[in-house]
Amino acid sequence: MTPITHLLSVRVTAGARAERIIKKEKRWDISVREPAEENRANHRVRELIARELALPLPAVQITKGHHSPSKIVTIKMLA
Repeated sequence: MTPITHLLSVRVTAGARAERIIKKEKRWDISVREPAEENRANHRVRELIARELALPLPAVQITKGHHSPSKIVTIKMLA
């Protein structure tokens, strides 16, 4: 099987009242309850994306924007 890499543009709201994913045409807006401290919000974002796409957590990596609400996420899938 050949690995396929996808890039996903994400806008994150940390410390939200409710978690949700809104899929827009060019990006996903993701709200998480965790604060943007100690990488907690980023980890939860990875968990939500992995669950939404039915992938293992290591297949979802934040590649850009670790300290910003706007992020680029790399998703590795097998085809």
